[in-house]
Amino acid sequence: MRTESGQIFKLGDYRPTDFVVERIDLTFELDPAATKVVSRMILHRREGVAADAALVLDGDELTLDGLQLDGNDIDPAGYAVTPDSLTIRALPESGPFEITVSTTISPETNTTLMGLYRSSGVYCTQCEAEGFRRITYFYDRPDVLAVYTVTVIARKDDAKLLLSNGNFLGGGDYDEGRHFAAWFDPHPKPSYLFALVGGDLGMIEDSFTTMSGRDVALKIYVEHGKEARAAYAMDALKRSMKWDEEVYGREYDLDIFQIVAVSDFNMGAMENKGLNVFNDKYVLADPETATDADYANIEAIIAHEYFHNWTGNRITCRDWFQLCLKEGLTVYRDHTFSADQRSAPVKRIAEIRLLKAHQFPEDAGPLAHPVRPQKYREINNFYTATVYEKGSEVVRMIRTILGAEDFRKGMDLYFERHDGDASTIEDFLACFTDASGRDLTQFALWYSQAGTPLVTVSTDWNEAGKTFSVTLEQSLAPTPGQSRKALMHIPLAYGLILPDGREFEGQPHGGEAGNGVFHLTKRKQTFRFAGVPERPVLSINRGFSAPVNIAMEQSIADLAHIARHDSDGVARWQAINDHATRSLISAARLSRDDRKLPSVAELAEILIATAADESLEPAFRAQTLTLPSESDIAREIGGNIDPDAIHAAREAVMKEVAHAGLETFAALADSAPTGPYSPDAEDAGKRALAATAMAYASIAEGWPDRLKKAFDAADNMTMMAQALQLLVYQFASAEETREALESFRARFADNPLALDKWHTIQAMAPGAKSYDRVEHLLAGPDFDRTNPNRMRALVGAFSAGNPTGFNRADGAGYRLLAREVIAIDKRNPQLAARLLTALRSWQSLESGRQEHARLALVSIREAGALSADVSDIVDRMLPG
Repeated sequence: MRTESGQIFKLGDYRPTDFVVERIDLTFELDPAATKVVSRMILHRREGVAADAALVLDGDELTLDGLQLDGNDIDPAGYAVTPDSLTIRALPESGPFEITVSTTISPETNTTLMGLYRSSGVYCTQCEAEGFRRITYFYDRPDVLAVYTVTVIARKDDAKLLLSNGNFLGGGDYDEGRHFAAWFDPHPKPSYLFALVGGDLGMIEDSFTTMSGRDVALKIYVEHGKEARAAYAMDALKRSMKWDEEVYGREYDLDIFQIVAVSDFNMGAMENKGLNVFNDKYVLADPETATDADYANIEAIIAHEYFHNWTGNRITCRDWFQLCLKEGLTVYRDHTFSADQRSAPVKRIAEIRLLKAHQFPEDAGPLAHPVRPQKYREINNFYTATVYEKGSEVVRMIRTILGAEDFRKGMDLYFERHDGDASTIEDFLACFTDASGRDLTQFALWYSQAGTPLVTVSTDWNEAGKTFSVTLEQSLAPTPGQSRKALMHIPLAYGLILPDGREFEGQPHGGEAGNGVFHLTKRKQTFRFAGVPERPVLSINRGFSAPVNIAMEQSIADLAHIARHDSDGVARWQAINDHATRSLISAARLSRDDRKLPSVAELAEILIATAADESLEPAFRAQTLTLPSESDIAREIGGNIDPDAIHAAREAVMKEVAHAGLETFAALADSAPTGPYSPDAEDAGKRALAATAMAYASIAEGWPDRLKKAFDAADNMTMMAQALQLLVYQFASAEETREALESFRARFADNPLALDKWHTIQAMAPGAKSYDRVEHLLAGPDFDRTNPNRMRALVGAFSAGNPTGFNRADGAGYRLLAREVIAIDKRNPQLAARLLTALRSWQSLESGRQEHARLALVSIREAGALSADVSDIVDRMLPG
């Protein structure tokens, strides 16, 4: 584990390596305590590099066993070695040469889950971002692309299955009691895409015929007995492969594609070339143990990792500053895939909720950074919502600006021009400029400026002249390291909705606009529409075309008009959500002062009407009925946050809506589809609506009977988990709740993923008492601190998803997180650092909670011997 380091890496310091790695042959002799690794590299000196330049390779806690040049031992005077680097001097001035490096590593003691580790009897690797250096000394950076041949040797009783990247070359007996398997990947790749798996696993297999007629073998490996639960993942994989051919013309390029699901994994999944490694929660599913959300996540993440084959693997990043080039782009691709597979408006609403819940707070706090950072101290800490989700939004804006046809031309040019390259953002944008002729220089600021732009919108209706004007003004607040910001190019999709619900189709004057999009490129611009017959209502930022905050005074009547008539489903939802947000913020401010809450009759009327409108998709109705979360309300308030007041206000609003619409909600609560379970979008939407209605109905009825009956009758995890969650949230002390919790735990005692849900439901139950519940669960027999999924399910869910419990006025929640982060950091720094980001918005709290949070951060800083991962997060969150 790399301990605290002050080294800062800067984008401007990039330079290529002095030596080029042409190929690498790796031999592993697997052993839990002492795995031998032999790396044979063919290299040559880069043209123009000085003859006395040394070869400097990366390492991390390595011990060198042997070192050779062209088959001969190198004199110790010719090299310098530390656990973190290997420097070799006196190398040939021309022509290729061979360096052989031998190391021994201990997979079973590697608790960081980076590099090669062994857990639950399975050898597994995770090399992104800098894990390969924990295996052998190498140029562990993304711009070093080489062809890999891998031979894996193991005892048959230790690892029956031996996998690596690429195509299978062959295998068999190696010597008495041992066997081997050899793999060759013909596509040059960086070290972060290397993968190895060894163990005893079950398998399901299928095949896919590509658009050129090649047959590809598809294999998914899981723990024995869980094979049937991988069927949906296989189906999602085949649909992803077909979609990428149809939408982007991308064909798979190896003879085999393999997925391995493991239970101990820091990531969601990893796109290693031809051998994806997944956290098993994103592979395993059946109706009894997986919710509709689990199925949707499996579909999306399977697609995401497969799509990386081209956007990440065939074309990779020149350096880690370009991380969004593969992640943001691939998130955009998996989002559009899911939109095509399911309901596009509902999927988009879910994306907006996620972006606002995670990325907007990141942009507004001490961890703010550009989509492409200019510097970093620990790259593991930049696998963030900004890189992934905002990075996706930036790609979406390119498509909005260029249109579908030119966007596809740009993508085709990108694949053609940079296949086999380690590329940059500039390379990516140049393809769209060259394909469309459009200058994207100003737009490129989205990659280099942190923060969420604010667009202030005002309108003016001239009855006499029949003109309607829209004035837009942009501003961007200072963020850490960026006090001055340049003007952005912000594409804002819009519509003008006339009183009869029709849309005005005229084009504006006074600024660039077209295809229903305002292009805001100056500080302030006014767009004027002539010949407008009656006063219209402006629908702005349709489809959330730009990831910005909108400041606009709109009456409740105008919001209701958008909600009823807008042709854009996302805009209809946004109008209702904006109305709800206003009501909730007013209620929270009054609740804090112990004043009577205002009536929300208008909001209740809109929500009830939406719930009953059978012309709308059930999934859309469910999204609309889901009020802004407590975190959403806090984000909109901005500062001096009192989580208890927000919670009380939201509960009061929900109660008033519930009582007003009890008849409607009670009927919808029983409307979940019957018969065999299907995870398809239609049935999932119906269950979502029934579950949301159940929440309102149970609030209005005031007793847990309906929820306990729903729990007992549920024949799928979606409805069972929802009923249990509502019991715990609404009737925590009821006997029915205790019985349901015990029943769930007993039923799924041998199912770790289901028990994760059991922990999360309890961790997120609101109220100050949830702290005591979490402490009890931490000490319970079902809790395993070494498993990242279980830590995220309990500590992560409590700290990031329970505003009242975590933000207790006495600071106990912050102290709990600090204690756990300090302990976890000694074993798994990446996990510890990610859990710690739950405190990213601590400075927006009211003063008492702020001080408790600050002291918790100070206690972590003063703990000593912190990893670079955790130290980096603490230092960025603590001022001074």
